[in-house]
Amino acid sequence: MKAQALLNERSWQGDNAFAELEVWRVPEPVRGSRHAFKYRLAFVVDGECVVRFDNEAGKGDHWHRGATQQPYDFSSLPTLLADFWRAVDDWRGSA
Repeated sequence: MKAQALLNERSWQGDNAFAELEVWRVPEPVRGSRHAFKYRLAFVVDGECVVRFDNEAGKGDHWHRGATQQPYDFSSLPTLLADFWRAVDDWRGSA
């Protein structure tokens, strides 16, 4: 099985911000993850990524807020999306 794109969209969040969501089903877990998904969810403001959830090979599941990175406990795609939007809302509330 080849990687299958499940989600690939960019949505503008005002004049200077957008969310870019990419999720693939992969035949084997990405090194460092235990599930069959490869993902990158990013919220970009004025050209700077301020929130990102991803599972880069070797790093496994983690998320970023600005320059801070911490592990992420992946449980399901719906939970991942909800956690991403909650982190975006939190960032907006503190910005």
